[in-house]
Amino acid sequence: MYSHILVPVAYDHDRDEGQPLDIARRLCRDGGKVTFLHVMEEIPGYAINYMPDNFRDEARESIHADLEQRAAGFPNSEARVVMGHAGRTIVEFAEEHEVDLIVIASHRPGIGDFFLGSTAARVVRHAQCSVHVIR
Repeated sequence: MYSHILVPVAYDHDRDEGQPLDIARRLCRDGGKVTFLHVMEEIPGYAINYMPDNFRDEARESIHADLEQRAAGFPNSEARVVMGHAGRTIVEFAEEHEVDLIVIASHRPGIGDFFLGSTAARVVRHAQCSVHVIR
């Protein structure tokens, strides 16, 4: 069993939202911690000009509220929203917060992922802890 599980949550793909929660619940030891994390990537300057002024703040608040709702089902959990590059930030967060398991969902890779790599693939390659990938 694991003492600190990180569950990255992406809002850009259709995924089974319950499966990562079930896996985290099964693999977390008694008294263990589960962190739900969303990484907000920077919006390019040319695009942000077309967004409302408070777009980023409202998006962050909405995402944080959703993550807190997911975390409510776990006795020792937290919800975090951070800025950065998803793959890199997930790995860095896990190292900085002594995470011993990352439960991450992955979509079916396409040709673009072959050249660029998906977030899950980057996490698997670079994480210093165990990674459970859900497809």
